[in-house]
Amino acid sequence: MRLAGKVALISGAARGMGAAEALMFAREGAQVVIGDVLEAEGRGVEADIKAKGGEAVFTRLDVTSESDWQKAVGVAQSRFGKLNVLVNNAGIGGGGRIEDTTVEDWDRMMDINAKGVFLGTKSVIPAMRRAGGGSIINISSQLGLVGTDNSSPQYQASKGAVRLLTKATAVQYAREGIRANSVHPGPIVTAMTERRRADPAQRQLMVSRIPLGRYGEPDEVAYGVLYLASDESAFMTGSELVIDGGWTAQ
Repeated sequence: MRLAGKVALISGAARGMGAAEALMFAREGAQVVIGDVLEAEGRGVEADIKAKGGEAVFTRLDVTSESDWQKAVGVAQSRFGKLNVLVNNAGIGGGGRIEDTTVEDWDRMMDINAKGVFLGTKSVIPAMRRAGGGSIINISSQLGLVGTDNSSPQYQASKGAVRLLTKATAVQYAREGIRANSVHPGPIVTAMTERRRADPAQRQLMVSRIPLGRYGEPDEVAYGVLYLASDESAFMTGSELVIDGGWTAQ
C-alpha cells in the first residue's frame, strides 16, 4: 500500500475531488481525517471508508477558521497519533468580469481559496515537524497558471496565490523534511462544474479548450495527489503537477 502508516487530513473532503482523494488514500492504507462544512456528506464518506475496511474520522472544518484548523489537527493527533499529509482541497468557483466583481465577492473567495490554504499550512507544520516531516498538497487550478475570459478574477487570483504560497512553504520548510507541491486540475466532473456542464453551450466552450476533448474525472486528479502524498515523490517539492487535459499546453 502506497500510504501505509500515514495519517492524512483532507479539507473539502465531503464530495468531489476531496471525497475521491479520501477514498483513494484509505484504500492505499492511510488513516484519513475528513474535514468539511458539509457534515452529512462528510460523515457519509467516513462511513463508506469504514465499510470498506479503512480508517477515517470526520471533523467539521471551516477553512477560514483558524480554531477549526487547530481542532482538525488535534483530531488527527488524538485519533491516529500523528499527521503526515495535508491536502488543501477545499475551494469555491465562480464567473464574472473585474468591473462587475464586488468587494464582498472578492473577499469571500480569497478567504476560502487562499487564506484557507494559508491557515491549513500554518496549522499542520508543528505536527509535521513532530512527525519528522510531511507532505502538503495544495489544490490550485489550471487557472492558477493562465488567465481566461470566462472565470472570475478572484478565482484566478486566489489560485495563483495558492501556487506561490506553495513555493514559499517548500523553500522555508524543506530542511525539516516538509514538502509542498501544488496540483492544477482543469475542468473536472464535480458539483463545482455542474452548472456549466448542464448548459450545452458552456459545456462545448469548455471542452473546446481541452485538447483531450472531455472533462476530467475526480480519480484522475486523486491519483496525482496520491503520488505527492506518498514517498514516491520524496524528491519533489515546490513544483506544479498539472492535470488539465492539455488546457495549458496550447
